Amino acid sequence: MPLEDTMREPSDRPDATVLIVAAGRGQRAGGGMPKQFRDLNGTPILARAVRAFAGRVARVIVVVHPDDRAQAAMMAPGATLIDGGATRGASVRAGLAHVETETVLIHDAARPCVQGPVIDAVLDALTRCPAAAPALPVTDALWRGADRVASVQDRAGLWRAQTPQGFRTAALRAAHDAFAGDAADDVEVALAAGLDVEIVPGHEDNIKITGPEDFARAARILETRDMDIRLGNGFDVHRFGPGDHVVLCGVTVPHGRGLQGHSDADVGLHTITDAIYGALAEGDIGRHFPPSDPQWKGTDSAVFLAHAVTLARGRGFTIGNVDATLICEEPKIGPHATAMRTRVGEIMDLAIDRISVKATTTERLGFAGRGEGIACLATVTLVKA
Repeated sequence: MPLEDTMREPSDRPDATVLIVAAGRGQRAGGGMPKQFRDLNGTPILARAVRAFAGRVARVIVVVHPDDRAQAAMMAPGATLIDGGATRGASVRAGLAHVETETVLIHDAARPCVQGPVIDAVLDALTRCPAAAPALPVTDALWRGADRVASVQDRAGLWRAQTPQGFRTAALRAAHDAFAGDAADDVEVALAAGLDVEIVPGHEDNIKITGPEDFARAARILETRDMDIRLGNGFDVHRFGPGDHVVLCGVTVPHGRGLQGHSDADVGLHTITDAIYGALAEGDIGRHFPPSDPQWKGTDSAVFLAHAVTLARGRGFTIGNVDATLICEEPKIGPHATAMRTRVGEIMDLAIDRISVKATTTERLGFAGRGEGIACLATVTLVKA
């Protein structure tokens, strides 16, 4: 069944708890610490696993080794921490004792790349079945043997299991109480109790980190997923008034009239600034520098642009490029375009080959065509990786 065909509105589902199993001491992945606490592209593995369930479950329980409580608390703020047992099964049983919701998801902390659609598919299946788990069909040929191939294994009906695995809470508790020994996962426990387990589509990115090579693979997956690309645009207009020059993109250009505005009326820098604020969903210049405030009267607009750039970088964004178009009949922009690009680059600490300043006319149409003022349109790209 295609993944999108399993989706339902969250309001159709009963409240669920996710129980994240993180009590292992696994050292096979290297790093000198349990793998769930190691960094992965700037964020600990456990923290990534916890965040994946934000907004999808009512409560998060993390089962940890008693020695790891302080470390886990920093990576899973707001989660309930429970001491685990000597085996995976014992850890799950310890966590289940604290689950109060009708349904529960059991997830391996070592699967930090799990995505919302996989979680939603499991939650949705629990509205019609006592248990559900994501999996991928085996597509490779399967052999049995040691140094040499002894036989071929039929792959029909074989699946690669993933987590989170979901259950009606009472049914899973009873299944664990009746299960002797330890199991590979909770589906094995559920099957032993006779529960019907629905298979929902998993995802190739939902890998389990076991060895050192898995870190590199997970990092590649998350590099693309963690990238946040924002596009912002701005538009501004200033009318002509008395004066002998205009300031455009930080450059003073001699002209028979000046531009009117509360600050220095630099329509170019105002528009680029607004484009950055727009990409950050931070409103416009007026929100940050109200024209009603006298302290900004006559201010160099570089102050506004520098503030927007600082705000963007403070949120982890780099500025990919700037493209500004000045709309006017006069003055001529071409002779000053390189100086304008250079000045914008200085204010933004950005290479000039990432900055475009150009001009166009309106073929004598409209206020700009009548020489009543200058408009500007700007687009900015912000990138967080």
